[in-house]
Amino acid sequence: MYRTRNLLLAAAGAVALSGCQYDVLSPAGWVGDQQRDLLIISVLLMLIVILPVLFMSVYFPLRYRADREDTSDYDPEFEHSNKLEAVVWGVPILIIVALGYYTYVYTHRLDPYRPLDHLEAGAPVEVQAVSLDWKWLFIYPEQGIASVNELVVPAGRPINFSLSSSTVMNTLSIPALGGMVYSMAGMETKLHLIADEEGVYPGRSAHYSGPGFAGMVFDTTATSDEEFDAWVEGIRAEAGPLTRETYLALEEPSMNEPVRHYGSVEDGLFGRIVEMCVEEDKVCMGHMMMVDQNGGGGLEGIGDAAAYSYDRGRTIDGFGNRIELPPLESHGSGHGTGHGTDHEALNDSEAPNGLAYVLAMDPNALCSPFGTQTEKEINGI
Repeated sequence: MYRTRNLLLAAAGAVALSGCQYDVLSPAGWVGDQQRDLLIISVLLMLIVILPVLFMSVYFPLRYRADREDTSDYDPEFEHSNKLEAVVWGVPILIIVALGYYTYVYTHRLDPYRPLDHLEAGAPVEVQAVSLDWKWLFIYPEQGIASVNELVVPAGRPINFSLSSSTVMNTLSIPALGGMVYSMAGMETKLHLIADEEGVYPGRSAHYSGPGFAGMVFDTTATSDEEFDAWVEGIRAEAGPLTRETYLALEEPSMNEPVRHYGSVEDGLFGRIVEMCVEEDKVCMGHMMMVDQNGGGGLEGIGDAAAYSYDRGRTIDGFGNRIELPPLESHGSGHGTGHGTDHEALNDSEAPNGLAYVLAMDPNALCSPFGTQTEKEINGI
């Protein structure tokens, strides 16, 4: 009696904990459909081996056990069977060939960097997604708005994601629409998805990123074009701007952040986020690489460390609290304090590298979010 009750309670608990969400097997977008098909094809091909093995692991020990009554089928002279060898080797080879074929086809078909232009589903919507501690920022560059922990897209139109991160690596995952791609600081990755029908689809970070990870969730709402336009206009009319200052305030670690909106976005902000130079007097990533290519800053560049430092100002403890570290000391050069002092240091220094060298090549190095473009113009690479 008690055993039956405990088994029923355990089964009920397992069902409750399962969450009953089957987005991967019941997707709502073309990308998700293709990934589901690949998953099912792979499972069926593997079951061709798994099911016979499970059957034989039970049948053969029973059929040929030592205490059976009829042992007339025992043949101690048995050495080889061409038919058995053909099955043992042929079936796995055919399965591997089939798996290789479908993996090749779907790998190219579902390349996350491949646009969905072949679907002819209308004009795509550009979304710049930034993973913060612990929330998602979605910038709509064409509409000039931004949202936190809310993604609204028009159904039936491709969504072109550009992803980056302010600190640690995360993963943008909307299971009902398709696969996921990492967001990483100092890098821009791509993802292309589409919602075939209107609805609300849960999204989250699928990569553990610290104590606030559990609350790093958002809803993806697929609407009609008219409802999407109305949502955009409503944000433009009511929400404040997203500037470098408001972004840096948003970047501070916080957990279970509510939905918020921004009615305008400062030009080039996403480029600054990728280049890790949203703050004033910070050298962008492209310029850092230019310095490295030309030999580095040497000993003369030690005083410029603050202009190149990024992670130091974002150090947190295990509870998500910011740790204030002592500021990096300048060694008398005055570098990193503003354009005037940097240009003076350039005149006083004989070193060809470091921050002075960068400013000589590009006077806007501390302000430009497009360092890689400057690097191409200067060095031709």
